[in-house]
Amino acid sequence: MTDKRPSRLRLSYAPPPHIMPRSNSSQHPPQSLNEDDESEDNIISQTASFLTPTSPAATRRPYSARTSDLDLRSRLPSRQLADEQSSLLAFGDGAARSYTEPNTAYPPRFSRRSTENGSFRMPKNHSRASSWGFRLASALGSGRKFTENGMGESKASIFADERVWYDQFTSTDWVHDSIADAFRVRDLRARKDLRGRIHAWFDGAQGWILVAVIGFITACIAYFVNTTEASIFDLKEGYCKEGWYFSKTKCCYGQEDCPSWESWGERMNNTGVERKWIDFVAYVFFVVALSVGSCFLTLTTRTEIPSSFSLSTLDENLGADKQKHRGETDDKRELSPTEPRSVEAKPSTMVYYPAAGSGVAEVKVILSGFVVHGYLGVRTLVVKTLALILSISSGLSLGKEGPYVHIATCVGNIACRLFSKYNHNDGKRREVLSASAASGVGVAFGAPIGGVLFSLEEVSYYFPPKTLFRTFFCCIVAALSLKFLNPYSTGKIVIFEVRYVTDWRFFEMIVFVLLGMFGGALGALFIKACRIWARTFRRISIIKNWPVLEVVLVALVTGIVSFWNRYTKLAVTELLFELASPCEDNISGLCPQDGEEILRVLRYLCIAFVIKAILTTITFGIKVPAGIYVPSMVVGGLMGRIVGHLVQYLVVMHPDNAIFSGCPKGGGPEGCITPGVYALVAAGATMCGVTRLSVTLAVILFELTGSLDHVLPFSLSVLVAKWTADALEPLSIYDLLTDMNSYPLLDNKIRPIFTSELGDITAKVRPHRIIDISNSPLISAQVLRRKLEHLHDAGEIDGGLPVVRHGVLVGLIPAPDLEFALDKLDDEEQSLCLMATNVTWHEHIEDEEQEQDPTDFTPYIDPAPVALDIHSPMDLVFQCFVKLGLRYICVSRDGQYAGLVHKKSFVKYIKELEEAGLTDPA
Repeated sequence: MTDKRPSRLRLSYAPPPHIMPRSNSSQHPPQSLNEDDESEDNIISQTASFLTPTSPAATRRPYSARTSDLDLRSRLPSRQLADEQSSLLAFGDGAARSYTEPNTAYPPRFSRRSTENGSFRMPKNHSRASSWGFRLASALGSGRKFTENGMGESKASIFADERVWYDQFTSTDWVHDSIADAFRVRDLRARKDLRGRIHAWFDGAQGWILVAVIGFITACIAYFVNTTEASIFDLKEGYCKEGWYFSKTKCCYGQEDCPSWESWGERMNNTGVERKWIDFVAYVFFVVALSVGSCFLTLTTRTEIPSSFSLSTLDENLGADKQKHRGETDDKRELSPTEPRSVEAKPSTMVYYPAAGSGVAEVKVILSGFVVHGYLGVRTLVVKTLALILSISSGLSLGKEGPYVHIATCVGNIACRLFSKYNHNDGKRREVLSASAASGVGVAFGAPIGGVLFSLEEVSYYFPPKTLFRTFFCCIVAALSLKFLNPYSTGKIVIFEVRYVTDWRFFEMIVFVLLGMFGGALGALFIKACRIWARTFRRISIIKNWPVLEVVLVALVTGIVSFWNRYTKLAVTELLFELASPCEDNISGLCPQDGEEILRVLRYLCIAFVIKAILTTITFGIKVPAGIYVPSMVVGGLMGRIVGHLVQYLVVMHPDNAIFSGCPKGGGPEGCITPGVYALVAAGATMCGVTRLSVTLAVILFELTGSLDHVLPFSLSVLVAKWTADALEPLSIYDLLTDMNSYPLLDNKIRPIFTSELGDITAKVRPHRIIDISNSPLISAQVLRRKLEHLHDAGEIDGGLPVVRHGVLVGLIPAPDLEFALDKLDDEEQSLCLMATNVTWHEHIEDEEQEQDPTDFTPYIDPAPVALDIHSPMDLVFQCFVKLGLRYICVSRDGQYAGLVHKKSFVKYIKELEEAGLTDPA
């Protein structure tokens, strides 16, 4: 089927009678800017040189994040280095441009040509395909065909998005991306021939191919990490004579007495020092060395970004200094945008390490529609994988399950480059990232269904039904691939998989409820302890400035304390396995046969519980890849095992009590009570208290045990733990990170209680915040540049400037589009830009060879921005931002433009409501 493109396109503009074409007044800025506004513009021009941050990226890719520049790809700038004076959107010829200094490389000229009747003729190759609002109206009205190259998509790798705080985080326009994909699909389905059907089929299969590739690669990375860290972990105790790279399990497989394994004390027995002390020194040395090595790798991802706004940090540092925003006092924050800062105010610098921590909170923010550059790149993937191996091998009280989520999401982000359908559309990309995050949990716990629920419950912001099935497919592929690779040489895909064959008794339900309460309280207290530790010790200047020193101290304490207790010396996954295993599978001495042995085991477990709780608290937040899932489960598992043995002790000492009448006689301590069940119940409850996962956690525990009989105890303890933890500490550990680091996340799970209306948070209309075309649609490029700098200084790099005629909103030009258009001007000082919106479109295009007029900004204007009345209820505003994913909402009063509310200002308002307790607890 042949695509019939229109051959001629005309633009006609009829000026008001009192305006003559090319009049002198049309060559100057509108008179709506008063003298005070002009002085403010001068302040911004003086400060823009240091308020403009250096982009971490150094190249511009052939696709742009702008909604209107894909038809200009043939003239995109060549790849070049950018510095603080470089324009974020360079010229078509690749020349760098300052935001504040006019370009004097070209002679003054006017690029616009007037006609006799006062109308302007469009360039011959002009296309309005860039404005998605007009594209939608045009497509529905005229039936004009559009290709996928007609609309721009948001990307996570463009200069203008590489900012800090609000200007680092640019939001995804979900509505735009959805419409862009709809046009792409419509154009694809328009072909009815065999080739078109094949293309359509392949387009539908791309999602399945992509998630299958992601699942397989994630499983391969998990296999590499699991096998490598197991070999390095055992180096702290000795080495295998048959090969130093063999772990102790592989070296001594099937042997009770293993002559092939030699400890460091045996190796150095001729030194005259007792073996125990040699083993102790070697253990501490390897703990410190491996921890420092992991820290140094993590520090290689250091990123510094200056900005007028600053986050506290982008890693799991609860002790970071929370930055104040402009206009914020100690008593109250301003809800509306404020005036630019003075020239003397210097931009702060935010330093973060993408490879540090687990990355779950940041992945959650990214999936909500905000862009954090470099966080899901190849460099982060490689460094975090290698550093994770060293940090796990060191024996620190941390886990690999959280980092697996980040690593899998990196794999998904990189794999999206295989297909332009996902590479050039941020909305579609985030569907894939949701599936990727789920596969990370799937390979970490060996729980594919739990991985799907984790993505749905914890990290995903937009999760359509189609994504649910693809996520499940991705998790199944990852789990099957890992089982085929067999990293543990046991045929299992996770090391702490356990099976219970005996059912629980009714009287144990009371204990399970108590364990849920204890676990939830323990999780909430852990969050408070982490916050206290971070705000005291971690704010010491030398610790704050030298993160390696903190890692050395934590590793030193871990090595010295852990060596003397068998359970603290074990890896967290092995320890959880031993705590949760029944006696027939347990060879660790946790199976006492009488009351005296039970008391001895209890003393040993209590010591391990205290040590592990303290070590987990001080380890969380150090600059190494570290998860909190399994360490929190280990602390809870120790508590649960203690409670289980206490109940077991009561059964042994009082076997004839009526409560224990259902227990079999002469079955021994394990005949009635299985302490491993108590350990796993408490482990799940504690993890719920820390992370507030509920359904996901119950399903993961079921998949670990495979026991339908114990689904009810697991579920009940998780429910009680969540209620208890919410009562003691409203925020989970990742919600606390999101809040303290001021991530611009609009949580769709909360329900604020509003006592105001839209007008209460709408800023007063200021001339530098609008483009007034009442007198003339020709606006000076320098005026537009100053208005754009006002937006940048307010942190609204992804904001927009409303176009107003006689007080009526007639359109809106997004700030990224305006910046791109201005950067393409040859002579910004002398150029006048057409901002017309009342245009007549005809299905005609003149010569395709004629160059597009760069001073015509009409294609960049959205003629139908979303607008609400100033008296609209805040619940409606909240639903528009959450459900539609809008970047901003225009406000009108009696048909007149009354202001604009940016999503990030609304997020700030919601945070204040949360701090005031004005949220629905349900």
